Amino acid sequence: MTRISPAQRKLYEMCATAIVAKRANLEGAAGVGFDIDLPVFSVGKVGQIAEIHPQTLRQYDRQGLVVPGRTEGGSRRYSLRDVDRLVQAQHLSQDEGINLNGVMRILELEEENRQLRHEVQELTGVTGFSVFTADMNGSITQTSRSHRARHWRGQLHAEVHALPAGEIDGVRSRSKSMVLWRAR
Repeated sequence: MTRISPAQRKLYEMCATAIVAKRANLEGAAGVGFDIDLPVFSVGKVGQIAEIHPQTLRQYDRQGLVVPGRTEGGSRRYSLRDVDRLVQAQHLSQDEGINLNGVMRILELEEENRQLRHEVQELTGVTGFSVFTADMNGSITQTSRSHRARHWRGQLHAEVHALPAGEIDGVRSRSKSMVLWRAR
C-alpha cells in the first residue's frame, strides 16, 4: 500500500469533498495530477466525506457495487474513483429509486463511457501541429511530440535537386525538383 504525506492526504480529502459537492469530477482531478485510483481513505473517512454510514459502505463492498482496495491487514481503503462511485450510487438508489442491480449496471456503463472519452481525448488532444510517422510499408501513425524528435530534426538539412520533367513509369511528371533529407 502506498504511503502518502499528511499534506497529500489533505489534498486528496479536499478533492474528494469537491467531488461529493459536484464541484469537481474524476477527469478534472486526473487532469491536475491526482491519482484517482490511489487507495487513500478509510471507511470512517469516506463515510464522513460522503455522508454515508460505514455499514452502507461495507454492504456496497459485499455486493460488489463499490469494491475498495485493501491494506495488507485487510482494511478497506477507498480511492477518489470509489468516492465518485459511492456518491453516484447513493444518488441513483435514494433519489432516483433505482435498485442496486440497476445502479451497478449504470455505473459500469458510465465507467466504460469515461474510458472511451479518455481515449478520444488522447487521440485528439494533441495541441498545435500533429506529428505523423511512416514506416517502410507506408503505414502512417500519429505520434506525440518529443524532444528526441526535435533533436533528430535539427540534425537534418534539405538539399533540393532539379530533375528534368518527363515520364516515370508511363506517368507524365510536372515536378522539376525533389527534396532529400540527410543527416548533417
